Amino acid sequence: MEKKHFEEQIIRTEYSEIMQKSYIDYAMSVIIARALPDVRDGLKPVQRRTLYDMYELGIRYDKPYRKSARIVGDTMGKYHPHGDSSIYDALVVMSQDFKKGEPLVDGHGNFGSIEGDGAAAMRYTEARLQKLTQEAFLTDLDKNVVDFQPNFDETEKEPEVLPAKIPNLLINGAEGIAVGMATSIPPHNTGEVIDAVLAYIKNNDISTEELLTILPGPDFPTGGIVTNKSELLSIYETGQGKIKLRGKVDVEKIKGGREQLVITEIPYTMIGAGIGKFLNDVYALVESRKTTDIVDISNQSSKEGIRIVLELRRGADVENLKNMLYKKTRLEDTFGVNMLAVSNGRPETLGLKSIIESFLDFQYDINTRKYRHLLVKEREKREIQEGLIKACDVIDLIIEILRGSKNIKQAKACLVEGITEGIKFKTKTSEKAASKLHFTEKQATAILEMRLYKLIGLEIDALQKEHSETLKNIAKYEDILDNHSSMSKVIVGELKNLKKNYEHPRKTQIVNAAEAVFEEKKMEEIEIVLLMDRFGYCRTVDVPTFERNRDAAISESKYVIQCMNTDKLCIFTDSGRMHLIKIADLPFGKFRDKAIPIDNFGNYNSSEESMIYVASLSDVINTHLVFATSQAMFKQVDGSEFNVSKRTIAATKLGPEDKVTAVLPLGEATHIALRTRRGIFLRFDISEVPEKKKAAIGVRGIRLTADDTVEEVYLLDKNNEIIITYNDKEIALNKLKLGHRDTKGTKLRI
Repeated sequence: MEKKHFEEQIIRTEYSEIMQKSYIDYAMSVIIARALPDVRDGLKPVQRRTLYDMYELGIRYDKPYRKSARIVGDTMGKYHPHGDSSIYDALVVMSQDFKKGEPLVDGHGNFGSIEGDGAAAMRYTEARLQKLTQEAFLTDLDKNVVDFQPNFDETEKEPEVLPAKIPNLLINGAEGIAVGMATSIPPHNTGEVIDAVLAYIKNNDISTEELLTILPGPDFPTGGIVTNKSELLSIYETGQGKIKLRGKVDVEKIKGGREQLVITEIPYTMIGAGIGKFLNDVYALVESRKTTDIVDISNQSSKEGIRIVLELRRGADVENLKNMLYKKTRLEDTFGVNMLAVSNGRPETLGLKSIIESFLDFQYDINTRKYRHLLVKEREKREIQEGLIKACDVIDLIIEILRGSKNIKQAKACLVEGITEGIKFKTKTSEKAASKLHFTEKQATAILEMRLYKLIGLEIDALQKEHSETLKNIAKYEDILDNHSSMSKVIVGELKNLKKNYEHPRKTQIVNAAEAVFEEKKMEEIEIVLLMDRFGYCRTVDVPTFERNRDAAISESKYVIQCMNTDKLCIFTDSGRMHLIKIADLPFGKFRDKAIPIDNFGNYNSSEESMIYVASLSDVINTHLVFATSQAMFKQVDGSEFNVSKRTIAATKLGPEDKVTAVLPLGEATHIALRTRRGIFLRFDISEVPEKKKAAIGVRGIRLTADDTVEEVYLLDKNNEIIITYNDKEIALNKLKLGHRDTKGTKLRI
């Protein structure tokens, strides 16, 4: 066998060009085929494929529910090979009435809750199409109204877009994150959206401002209040902006002359974990004493709706408390609008008018295709009906032709072309009449397939009546296709019928509300004592409580810091950071009240770094701090450098593998003493440690051997003698031989 030699072809190109092209291809795939909805049917590909698959499986609104796993598996195998979780997530969201203005899927089982509970596994839940979905998205797929395209492996066909009869992009909104862009479209009221479309059909020059008198703004399924009505015109003209949302708060009277706040509607952005976050924020306001008006908090929400109750003390300032909730929690939030959708195959930010215009262009397109298809079918029916009516008039001749023919081909040739050769006729007159027959191919086929009962008088009358109806339909369809106004009437009729069947009252109020003004009560400044044990559990008590329990407090606590409740706590750690925590945030109460880990406040995490020094900010900024590291780097820092507002800062610069060993307030100290891991001691004058900025690394305090580190550092003054125990022997640090910084130190003989 002859060997063929193929020359190797190497295409040289810039790596950057390949990467750029590949990334653009990937980005466009995500944008067009995954993340963004189509302006025509308002659906993302996964949603469209799931609904189409359910329709193909016959899971209609009037049929039994089917397992979600069956739907997901079939959709993934036929149309959407991107994993079952994305398909099931889409199915779940389309069934949730608290996320969608008009749910497109009828879910049976646990499909999640407004409070953030996830849906049950797909093997447990069941689903079927909603009636609206079937009527408004899937009814005309058999009428060639949209193009079909091959699926991923070219074994099936799927619609490029569903022939939606309602502007679903506005009604259900959309959320999606693509590459370099994201879409966020709020849901709207079905009846109002249809009215806006009808108004646009009536007057194509209608302004966005006029449309907003019909469609005043979003209608969230969770209700709530839109408070920036005056800004909506700009948002709907540009397709971008921020909608301000508030929950609905009612005031109810309860026993004892007290009141309670009841939240019955929440901002759309609070769906899910946001409710738990809101409750935690309210707890935090109470615990931090930002408000003393709230006595009890309870979440009484159920399937009937949201009900969060805040019980108030007698004489509470209700209005100020409501404004506080708006300011300090997510009870007032913003919904970022970016009406980005795929239009004509490319992502585009659209205003309200543009979305309605694109939807109507699509309606005219699918209705043109629909009525062309119907017209062709009616014309075919007319042709056959005319042939059968004509055949009934000469039925005796046709029977004679059939009896005299040798086969169907011969009989058909006679009916279509009048060829009489080979056919036996009773008379020449019959043969002459047969030669004048000119039925069409379709008519001849219909005549040959006609059953004898069709010759009954009533059947002939029914045929003529049907023919008359067909002629009316043809005239009607031709009129619709030839006249724009007639086509518009059809679209208007369909929209009005859908509005009649599916409109519902508006849930969201739209107003121009004044901005919430909350006057935060000034905290009463008192002197307190902060207690923290060796495990980092802390609490604060007032001074009289501390004095009554002084011995127990000191014995149980590692840190006892007397300060003002308006002060901040500074925590210096071995990693060279300083964390600031508001003392007002720490629990305050009785001596035996429960303490809370310091990790729960600020950014400090005891599992990542260890405390070296803890003090109040007022004490820190009024002194100098001496920093010492394990690698023997020393410096003094003016405490005022730590008077910052940030919650975490770098308190000192560290070298590689180094960590802070000690941070000590200078006070009246005159000398510094240190001990290394190998038992080397050194005492020298504090003046040898220079003052540096907090960002500096410092100077060397002792010359260490390769495997040694500084373990203990002490500040000494003239008035107090410090005695430590090392290797079971007491050592008076003040009596150590006085040396100099950056020397080797002395190893004591013990």
